[in-house]
Amino acid sequence: MNLFRSEEHARNWDGFEAAMERTLLPVSRWAEIFSNPFFRERGRSDYISFTRSEAGQAAFVALRSSMP
Repeated sequence: MNLFRSEEHARNWDGFEAAMERTLLPVSRWAEIFSNPFFRERGRSDYISFTRSEAGQAAFVALRSSMP
């Protein structure tokens, strides 16, 4: 992930692709997305089982609905 000072700087970057413009979000928004249990629980020894559980599936649905 690249971090830019502003959207203008991101758009001026030579690697900028217009198709990815929807992902230009404030860091606070990305922090909210990555605070979802689907990411926070990755250190669990039973993470794969967690992702298949009801709680894991609910976390995934919440994550998908919050994505840009």
